Amino acid sequence: MEKLSTILYRYRKLFLAMWLVLIVTFGYFALKLPSVLGGNGFEMEGEFKQTQQLLVDEFDVSESQAIVLFEKKDDVSYEELIKSASNYLEKINTKDYVLKIDAPSLDSSTIDGNFAYGIIHFNKAAVDLDNEINELQDIPIENDEIRVKLTGEPVIVQDMNTASQKDLAKAEAIGIPVALIVLLLAFGGVIAAGIPLIIGIVTVITTMGIVYFFHHVTPLSIFILNVVPMIGLALSIDFALLFINRFKEELVHNSVENAVKKTIQTAGRSVIFSGLCVFIGLAGMLFIQVDIFQNVALGGMAVVFVAVLSAVTLLPAILAMLGEKVNRLRILRTNDKSGQSKWRSFAHFVMKRPVIMTLVSLVILLTALLPIKDMQLEIPSSEALPDNYDSKKALEVYNERFTDETTTDVFFVLKSNGDMLAQGSLNDAVPFIHQIEDDNLVSKVDSLPTALKVDSGKELSQLLNNQQLETQTKPAVESFVNNDYMLVKVTLDTKQSSNEAKEFVKTWAAKTPGDLELYVGGYPKFEQEIFDEIYEKAPYGLLLVLVSTYLILMIAFRSVLIPLKAIIMNILSLTATFGLLVWLFQGGHFGLTESNIALVLPVFVFGLVFGLSMDYEVFLISRIHEVYEQTGDNNLATVEGLASTSKIITSAALIMIVITGAFAFTGITPVKQMGVGIALAIFIDATVVRMLLVPSLMKLLGNANWWFFGKKTTKANTQLNK
Repeated sequence: MEKLSTILYRYRKLFLAMWLVLIVTFGYFALKLPSVLGGNGFEMEGEFKQTQQLLVDEFDVSESQAIVLFEKKDDVSYEELIKSASNYLEKINTKDYVLKIDAPSLDSSTIDGNFAYGIIHFNKAAVDLDNEINELQDIPIENDEIRVKLTGEPVIVQDMNTASQKDLAKAEAIGIPVALIVLLLAFGGVIAAGIPLIIGIVTVITTMGIVYFFHHVTPLSIFILNVVPMIGLALSIDFALLFINRFKEELVHNSVENAVKKTIQTAGRSVIFSGLCVFIGLAGMLFIQVDIFQNVALGGMAVVFVAVLSAVTLLPAILAMLGEKVNRLRILRTNDKSGQSKWRSFAHFVMKRPVIMTLVSLVILLTALLPIKDMQLEIPSSEALPDNYDSKKALEVYNERFTDETTTDVFFVLKSNGDMLAQGSLNDAVPFIHQIEDDNLVSKVDSLPTALKVDSGKELSQLLNNQQLETQTKPAVESFVNNDYMLVKVTLDTKQSSNEAKEFVKTWAAKTPGDLELYVGGYPKFEQEIFDEIYEKAPYGLLLVLVSTYLILMIAFRSVLIPLKAIIMNILSLTATFGLLVWLFQGGHFGLTESNIALVLPVFVFGLVFGLSMDYEVFLISRIHEVYEQTGDNNLATVEGLASTSKIITSAALIMIVITGAFAFTGITPVKQMGVGIALAIFIDATVVRMLLVPSLMKLLGNANWWFFGKKTTKANTQLNK
């Protein structure tokens, strides 16, 4: 760090110039980032995707569908509704990206009230239909008394992208001004308060430009637009706040050059260790092979890297150029000595009652985590959109009036090594299909054997080989068989997101129908694979984060117990956070819309907050460690460390809460939950953990805090020995 500080100070103007080039270059690509985003990120390589592709390739199933919902006014006749809707759908059917149109409700017997619908089948994936959806939405209907709304996956994907961009602007409009106020209260001057915001904006713009290039190697989710600014702004401002505070302290007794160097060697070192903890926390998500986790991990790791890089290169260069001018344009007077005195008194108060304070902290945390037992996880869908979007309203009407939400469809595709209609293949397929029929969860099976009402492969083979009956059997064969493949559609008597549906597809996918290959698809299979991937892979990520964080902190502080305490306290505060999220969102408290917890939330919040919380732990313990090395007195070190860092760490935590908490006022439910979750976790960490648990446990463990494989070496002891 000494060598780095010398280089950074000597070439400060060069570093400023380099950052200017980076900002301009990556700023250009940052503007293009929204154009390469699409989908909710719940994509993975698996059997569901294989089966879906087989359905497209072999059975002419469309790659994606949209629903056109027609709503007439009361004085419009059914005949006029049918005529106008039919003409509208005919216009759509002429488009080259439309595979076909289904209009099952365009007759008076199946229209429900004032509503009718048609289904558009596309020959493109939902994420590739932005321009096409815009074109369809511009097509007018001939009768002004009839309203047309588009919904379905392609429309919802587009609306999610739009809502994400609006949410980002809204969160920034709330978070940045409040963060500036907190910075002014912390520093008192406009220049010192403005620098962290500049660093935060530079970090976010640069990272978004870098992330743009990721779309060449992996699909990028629309949630990137929320995650990168959320982490980037909060982390960069935190780093800058702590860095500038140390620089201002050093500037009182040192020249500008020495102040910059000392700050890099102390606060800069802490920033690197903190960033490494956050980086590893996000890297744990890479084990989960689902696009959204890969996206957040890569985008988050990129923004952490840029945040650390800007904090230890750009920020020192700016401070070196400003020097004493960092204290100019003061509009508020700050009394650091008075603040330190109050924190010192508070630390003494807590450390005189370590057992009571520890028990109080544990009672608070354990009470908060109790609701976690009722957590209901779900994959975000149209419900995640704000209520004012037509695509959400239209889908709700469609589901309520035209679908049976108590049932769901599963698709089985059987593949033979040769002709699917050969005797051997039919002998394997028919009994297997009848076994599916006998399952208690199955209400209906559509297949070749059930369509032709046969009980065995032999009977089916004889029927198909009877040329006199070819006219009757041919439509069924064309519907369910194509070369080596046979399609079986199964209707289950349960909701598509139920545990029973997921267990059904998992159980049947593991079975072997003789010599035939089996592929299972449908929404329950999609959910089952996503849930299983998270449950199976998340523990590996958790293990990486815990072990790596422990080793990093052990090396940083040369202590065995301090990293262990930090990890345990973090886990406690995070589980308490999840408990509060369940109470808030599933209970619908404080005016929040009642909703289940997004499946990704526990992993995201853990990955992000575990590292972010370590920020404050690293900065606090670093200062305590400095004092302990000088004095060898654990109690004095704890009190002085808290006194000297508490004001600035509290300000940093408040900024983090404000910036992430601002996303609570956005419309997309998973983003809202993430913002609230991170803000809650930081609040718990900054209050219960840092104010009560840290000083209490430091007092109770005494010098054992600094035990490191039999050694407790301090500068004070070294001087004494000499």
